Parts: sequence; structure tokens; C-alpha cells
Amino acid sequence: MEKRSHPMWRYVVCVLLVALVFALYVLRLYDWQILNGSTWLATADHSTQSTVAIPAARGEILDVNGEPLAVNRTGYAVVLNWPYMQQGSDAETTRQENETIRQIVTLLDSYGEEWTDELPILVQDGAYVFAEGEDREIETLKGRDYANVNSYATADLCMEALIERYGVEGYTMEETRDIVSVRYNMVKSQFGSSNPYTVAPDVSLEIVTILSENSQSLPGMSIEVTTAREYENTTLLPHIVGRMGKFSSMEDWEQNYRDQGYAFDDSIGISGVESAFESTLRGEDGEKVVETTSMGSVAGETITKAPQEGDTVYLTIDKRIQEVVNASLEQNILGTRENAERLNATNAGGRSSGHGEDCYTGGAVVMDVKTGAVLAAGTYPTYDLVQAQEDASYYASLANDTQGTPLVNKAFIGTFTPGSCFKPAVAAAALEEGVITNSTVITCNHYYTRFTDGSTTNAPTCLGWHGAITLRSAIADSCNVFFFETGYRLGITAMNLYCQRFGLGVKAGIEIGESAGVLAGPGSRDVWYQGETLNAAIGQSDNAFTTLQLCTYAATLANNGNRPRATIVSKITDYTRETVKDEIELEIVDNVGVSDENLAYVKAGMEAVITEGSAKSTLGNYPVKIAGKTGTAERSSGSDNVTFIGYAPADDPQIAFAVVLDHGSSGTYCQNVVRDILDAYFYDAEVGDDGVIRTESERRQAAAQNGDAASQNGGTSSAAQA
Repeated sequence: MEKRSHPMWRYVVCVLLVALVFALYVLRLYDWQILNGSTWLATADHSTQSTVAIPAARGEILDVNGEPLAVNRTGYAVVLNWPYMQQGSDAETTRQENETIRQIVTLLDSYGEEWTDELPILVQDGAYVFAEGEDREIETLKGRDYANVNSYATADLCMEALIERYGVEGYTMEETRDIVSVRYNMVKSQFGSSNPYTVAPDVSLEIVTILSENSQSLPGMSIEVTTAREYENTTLLPHIVGRMGKFSSMEDWEQNYRDQGYAFDDSIGISGVESAFESTLRGEDGEKVVETTSMGSVAGETITKAPQEGDTVYLTIDKRIQEVVNASLEQNILGTRENAERLNATNAGGRSSGHGEDCYTGGAVVMDVKTGAVLAAGTYPTYDLVQAQEDASYYASLANDTQGTPLVNKAFIGTFTPGSCFKPAVAAAALEEGVITNSTVITCNHYYTRFTDGSTTNAPTCLGWHGAITLRSAIADSCNVFFFETGYRLGITAMNLYCQRFGLGVKAGIEIGESAGVLAGPGSRDVWYQGETLNAAIGQSDNAFTTLQLCTYAATLANNGNRPRATIVSKITDYTRETVKDEIELEIVDNVGVSDENLAYVKAGMEAVITEGSAKSTLGNYPVKIAGKTGTAERSSGSDNVTFIGYAPADDPQIAFAVVLDHGSSGTYCQNVVRDILDAYFYDAEVGDDGVIRTESERRQAAAQNGDAASQNGGTSSAAQA
């Protein structure tokens, strides 16, 4: 068979075609690598750099001895990071972002873990509905930056707009709602390349393990080690330690915090020391640069600024003394009501009410007279700080409690009519102004008749018939007639001048919120009549002061007329507690302008209150010398207020104290609190597990008795066995 011949030109053409193809590749490579190599290299290696914040640990709050009040524990947060979530296209990024959110939230829900859910829309009976009581959040939701709907739009219309905006499709109603909730809050929090979003701020180690094992299918999700705020003994000092929370509104954040570097979903101190020392406790966030390629993969990250922890704040509060004050207030307020039931039942004093059955609140403050440091600030009733933060129904019950008003700090904010404990300030002023002397005699026949032409009808009265009386006995026995006349001679202008110097009607200077109180006088009402000066002189009329002001007033007497600024901060250290950055020292803010001699006369009267006067039965035998003054103030309705101010030791003062029982009626229970305060300071009293307050010697005695009882029981048991 004859072979078929192939023309040579065919081979030539094939070779040329192949050569041409290779030549094109070579030319292209030459263009990429030689002519425009740098340009194409930059394009191939194009990356995006994003600066991401690294949160700083918040400083801690401790008592004066370093006992924890608000501290940090290691926690774990579920965080979404924008640079790590980017995919090949916007559509793919949106789809993956929604799926990541769904998986995370589903897992958290299945384990009962909390996540940040602020969408004011719920799923009910197969429909979207607005959550009740969320009007403000609903208004925000409908705004231009979110759903961008009319103000009258329904929940369904809002969800329709948000679903379209966030590209949420292919999920159940419940899943859709949860995804939209996270996406909505991400926008509110300005989630972006430099601002990660925290889905859940504090999750269990079990959740950490599960999410970490599935991290490959959850792009952008990371577990961040955080410092979760933890409060010790959550009912001890809720008003003073304070709490943290979110910004009250977008406007609040934009106007007051954004320029300070806060993200919208950051937590800030919103009350107490947490708020007052926000800038000290907060610290300074660090920064890291995250580099992502044009395909969305992470090329690397570099820490450019390490976070700086916040500083630690030591309070002046002594936790042990505070526990005693809290327990004593509770016991004696409850005791007041129990005693009132007995007295009312027997119609004691010819009345079946007004014996303290309406005593539900009280306050007590203990101060170091040499520094103005507040050692304890009790308020009853107290509340659980953490429960109030986490349980909306519990917080609502506190807010609606108009009888006990537990959210009001009875030590620094609540004001009370002082009654006769106001008299030492009036006495000091009158002595210095020369309207009385230490030996001035005023006759008390129960009625003060200067303004009634000698008639007893409608005349102001005293609780007793003291006869001819001088200053010392007038203070000891709390004679109203003596102080009616003294107030009349002194006049309201001079009286108030000195009382303000004592700290009454002016703020004490504490670092957190406090009331200024009301000093009765022409400034407290539209028209001031001379007769009102009489009531003002015995601590009635419009006079109303905080327990802190009364304590500062007592400390001023103890300090020979020098009024210290009250403080609850002992020192500020770095986060490690090793370096002291600021230490609080005594600051004298005023001097009352009364001579030492005249103050000594007043102090002698206050010592007589304890040794022979109205507090003798409860405090007269106390081992430490005390100076004090009782007070009983009439109320427009209900039982009287009872108050007590004082300092000890009387001859070398170390502490001052003030106690108020609103509607307390009987001074005995008020003075019981004073005795417990003295036991805590001088004899190391503490509250036992059984709730009983015992001094150190009483604890030793109880331990010995328990040991003897155990020994006897053991012996009996052995004998029985034998």
C-alpha cells in the first residue's frame, strides 16, 4: 500500500503557531515582570491595613485594707472582627456574615448563654411585634441609619426593611429576627475595620471550646480573653461602689464620649465610684494593625500600642465596719417596728400609733476626724447591685418601693430633719456672738411664752420642766425652752452663718453624688417669720440634712471648729497596686470661727448627754469616753425622726458618727447603732455567720463556750459507749 505524503508546510505552520503562543506568554511575562513588574506586583500583593482597638483592663475598687469590692476576673468574649470576615465579593461577605451570626447565636441560645440583644422586635404567634416599654429604642430603630421607615411603621415593615438592608434570606422567622438583631446592633456600635463587635461579653469555657473547634467555619469570629467585672458582697455598698452600663442613648455617646475614644457598645461607670472615677479606672486601649489581602485573607497583624490598664482605687471604707453598720441598721429598724407593735397594742402613752411602726429607712456614717475619711456609710434598706443590673423586674420593684426607697442613698442623698442634735451648733454660735454665756440662766417651765404674752395657749413647749437651767444641762437634757430663747437672741442670720461653717446646708465634698440639704431660714421659704427662728433653733422648721452632713458637723466639733472635707477615697495606685499615684490627705475647708473656750463649753454639754442626760441609759457605761447629742424631730405625719451625732474618745477624738432612723420614734434603737459602731471601731466587732455582732472578746468567749459544749458532748458520748 502506498504511503500518503504530508506537505512540509503543515509542520511549519504548527511550529509557528506554537512558537507564537509561547512568544505571547513570554511578552506577557516580560510586561508583568520587567516593564511593569512593580505595578503588577503591587496589584498582586495589594492589601488593606486596619487598626483595631485592644481593650484595656479596668482598674479595680478595693476597701481601705485592700479587700475586693469591684474586681476583674478572667472572662471570655465572643467577638466579630471585620477584617477577617471579608470574602471574595460583597454578596458572599454578607451571606457568610449572616451565617456566622446564626451559628453563634444558635449555639449560645442552646446553652442558655446571654448575648447582646437590643432589637425591640419579638416574634409572637408567627408575626413580628414591638417589645413593650421600648419606645425610645423603637424610635431609634425606625431612624434613617437603620430601618429608615416612617414613624408609624409596624414591626413587620421595620423587619422587612432591615431584612433587605442586611441581606438576610433563607432562615426561619426566629433565626431571621436574631440575625437582624445582631446586625442592627453592629451598625449602632459602628462595627468596622477598626472597631470589633462583641456578640457576647462573657461566655462559659464550654462555649469557648465549642466555638474554637469550629472556628474554621466561622470566619471573623474570635474568642477574646477579657476582664469581666465582678462585685464582691453585692449588698454591702451598692450606692457607693456603683455599677457599669451602656450609654443612655446614641446622642449621649455622640455628644459626650465618642471624642474620648469610646465605642458605642463600650460599658462605662454610670453611678457611684464606677462613674465618678471613670477616667481613672478606664485605662487606655491599645491598638493592633491587621493586614488583609485583596482576596480577604489575613496577611498578618502587628501590635503597635500595648493597652494600659486602668488605675486601682482604694476607698476609705473599712469592709468590716461597714458590715457591722449595715447589720445594726437592719436589726434596729426591725426592732423599732417590733417594739412599736407592742406599744401600739397596749395603747402606750395614750396612743395606738406613732411609736415607730412606720420606721422603714435609716442611715449611718462613721468618719475619721483626723482625715475626713468615711469609714462606713450605711443605708437601709440596701439592695443587690448585680441583681438590679441584670433583672429588670427586680430593678422595677426597687424603683416602685416608695416606702423603703432602697435606690436612695440614705447616707449621702436622703435628707432628714435633725431635731435636737442641731442644738450644739446654735449654742456655739450664741456663745461666740455673746448673746449667752456658759453661766447664763434661762428658766424652763415647759412653755415658752415670749410671743404669747405670758399665756400657755399655743405657746411652744419643751418635753420637760427643767426650771432654772444653764447651757451644760440644757444640752444634756435637750431643753427646748433654753434654745427657743437662745435662738431668739441670736437671730436667724447669725445662726445660719455659723451653721453653714459647721457644714449644715452645704455639701460635704464627697467624691460621688450628695445632697446639699436645707438650712432653715429666709432662703428656704418665700416669707420668714421671726417665730420660725424658734423652731429652726431646735432643729425643726425647714432644716433637713444628710447623715453625712451631720457626721461632718460632729467631726468639726471634734476638730475644734476645723471642718474637714469628706472623702471616700484613700489612695489611687497603678493596676498592680505597687505604685501609689495619689494619696488623699486631710483638707480643711472651713473654720467655724468659735473660740476653743466656747467650743469646750459645748463639748462639756455633749459629754453630759452621755454621762447624765438623754443617752445615759444606753451609752453611759461605755468603756470609751463619748461626746454626743440626741435628736427627736417631729414629722408632719407619722412617728418622729430620731438622730444621734457624736465623737469618741471625747478627750482625744478619733472618729465621728451620725445615725438617723426615719420615723424611728425611740432614741434607744438609734443609740444601739452608735454602740455597735463604737464596738466595731474600738473592739473589732464583726458580723458572724449567724448575723450576730460580736466584739473580739465576745467571739473568743463564744468559741470557748462552744469548745466546752463540744467537749461535754464528746464526753457524754464516750461514757455512753463505755
